[in-house]
Amino acid sequence: MDQSTLPGQTTIAKARRRLSPDERRRMIVEGAVTFFSEVGLEGTTRDLSRHLGVTQPLLYRYFGSKESLLEAVFQSVYIDRLDPAWHDALLDRSTPFETRLRNFYRDYTRAIFTYEWMRIFMFSGLAGADLNRRYLSEVETVYLKPLLEEARHEFSAAAPQMEDVWGLHGGIIYLAIRKFIYRLPMPDDLGPLVDRMAKRFADSYRNHSTPLSERP
Repeated sequence: MDQSTLPGQTTIAKARRRLSPDERRRMIVEGAVTFFSEVGLEGTTRDLSRHLGVTQPLLYRYFGSKESLLEAVFQSVYIDRLDPAWHDALLDRSTPFETRLRNFYRDYTRAIFTYEWMRIFMFSGLAGADLNRRYLSEVETVYLKPLLEEARHEFSAAAPQMEDVWGLHGGIIYLAIRKFIYRLPMPDDLGPLVDRMAKRFADSYRNHSTPLSERP
């Protein structure tokens, strides 16, 4: 994409005189998300300020360094999209395990399967940036480890392992890679594909043990 026509670049320029500091900061972050998703994390603050229609001094008034701006992008793109309620729902044993698994990944993919999320995630990984490692550590701690414990509770004889959970998670993320990175034809609604992958995960353990919910 021509950097001179990045989406949102004129919005801040037109509105900056009437925005509150919080609104202006939010719009800078939103513009930075779009910018870095197109040019990668190597994009400069000089180019970013030009494309947003603001001066570099204004940019640095809100973010003292590029690192602090990237931290705000990380918070916006990654952390703010995660819902703490998903963790509680995963642990709710009044709901069948497979239903909890399917609901979690339906909610998770609706939140993160966007053009900006996937491209920044890939750019960050290629650049060796710390953003991906921090995000994946958060996801593993808050969602995947509890998911593993629930799978072990439901299918104790099959002894699910963490790599099994990562295999499921990685397979689901690959749907977004195909859609937003490879630009391959994909259904608009990926939910049914996610459901099938969750079912295959649960079925793989049912073949080795009787689920707790189905025991007499």
